[in-house]
Amino acid sequence: MVDEATPRDRRYLRRFKAAKAGVHLPSEEELLRGMPFFREACAEDIREYASRLSRRLKKRNWVPLSALVEILNKLAGDPSEDSVAALEALLDGMKDSKHFPVHGCRLRCRFYRASYGDPGAAALVACEMARLAFQEIGQKKPPTLIWRSLSWAVYSTHLEDWKRAGIAAGGSGIRAENQPHAFEWQFKRAIRNLGGEGVANRKLEPKDPVADDLKQSDREEIGAKAAYHDGVVVVQSIGNDATSDGKRVAREFAALIKHPLMLRTVPDLVKVRARLLSEFPYAAGVVDAVLKGLVGRRHVWLRPTILLGPPGCGKTRFARRLAEELRTPYELVSCGGMSDSAIGGAARRWSTGEPSLAMMAIRRHECAGPIIVLDEIEKVGTSRHNGNVHDVLVGLLEAETSRRWHDPYVEASCDLSHVSWLMTANALDPVPGFLLDRCRVLRFREPRPEQVSVLAPRILERLYVDAGHDPRWATPLEAFELAALSAAWHGGSIRKLERLVEVLIETRERERSRQ
Repeated sequence: MVDEATPRDRRYLRRFKAAKAGVHLPSEEELLRGMPFFREACAEDIREYASRLSRRLKKRNWVPLSALVEILNKLAGDPSEDSVAALEALLDGMKDSKHFPVHGCRLRCRFYRASYGDPGAAALVACEMARLAFQEIGQKKPPTLIWRSLSWAVYSTHLEDWKRAGIAAGGSGIRAENQPHAFEWQFKRAIRNLGGEGVANRKLEPKDPVADDLKQSDREEIGAKAAYHDGVVVVQSIGNDATSDGKRVAREFAALIKHPLMLRTVPDLVKVRARLLSEFPYAAGVVDAVLKGLVGRRHVWLRPTILLGPPGCGKTRFARRLAEELRTPYELVSCGGMSDSAIGGAARRWSTGEPSLAMMAIRRHECAGPIIVLDEIEKVGTSRHNGNVHDVLVGLLEAETSRRWHDPYVEASCDLSHVSWLMTANALDPVPGFLLDRCRVLRFREPRPEQVSVLAPRILERLYVDAGHDPRWATPLEAFELAALSAAWHGGSIRKLERLVEVLIETRERERSRQ
């Protein structure tokens, strides 16, 4: 059993960090082994690789490669999926030579296309990983490539499903090597839990130099920390716990201190999308944009997002339904009248002392990654008496500060980096620019009149549920009723359509009482 990482493993880690920093362009084999793209971005890797290879080929001054140089120059200036596909097509029929490594270039193009969401390219990458893993059988090397190749094979089938469902996957800003991480972790755990001889037997298996033999800080660098447990320790300790107030807070947070809290696993996104679109057919763009960020993630986390749209278009309900479909606990907070920094917590020495909003949600649901919905963020007060909501919220939205958030009630650093923040807004003018810079703004369209046949039955069922009845009791809307609703509602506010459906229900009840 190997207790320390080898010099080769240390060299790989140094290159891993250098690739993230934009100092080292990873080789094709290093990409297969899990190294990130140059500067952790597919587009940056394409630019760097294309410019380097173009310069090298120009020095050769070989005429047959002139068309290749032209495409490489195009990629160096403006990386795109079409240009990558054109480069790969140009490689057909070419053989490796001392002038040009065709196989390596073709493999790199497949990595790029997989990053853009191409299921066929992802399957071919899985095959290359499997071939490399097969070559290492008997060499007493860690079986990392075995479960990595399996994970990419499964990932390619998911890409195909997402493609058929119309969910965009991959693209700029999404690290291809991290997308199948959830599948890789599951295969790793399953293989090791088999308990037999061979790769599953930990006594005979050399430790994985990337994920097993390195110190904790190194594991965090390469994202392997998540493979060791299903939870996150949010609270490591309570500050000033020897005082009476400290002891009281310690009792309040006894279930959290040094205890890993669960993170919700990403459900089947195809089914989530289908259910959301059946309820919000007019918000397909928002649904796809939100779910795209979950593609390939193991646990639910949404980047800070503002849903912008006119009053009554269904923004708040969508945020709530999204959390429910993702099976993630959530808190819905109205921002009307909110004007101080209490969202970030209040010191325990005051009678009004309380934890931050995120900490209260975490403690209530015993989940490290709840979703917090701030409704109508533009209505937050701008006074700085007792602090300002916007100033505190900026720190909670930043990954670096939220990971070490000093809660004034706990008086210690807390890991709030797994909390998802969704906001709704009717207008952006009152929202300060420094907050908008840290959020993605998605425009939530108003429903159109032709969608009344989809929306009205849903509203009818919901009204029956709110009244405490089984939704199956709701008699389906007849054609003349839908026609009447269409004539009275011309799109826009869902609230107006709800009132019309309520009137329709009351009319039904009156007619039944007369019979």
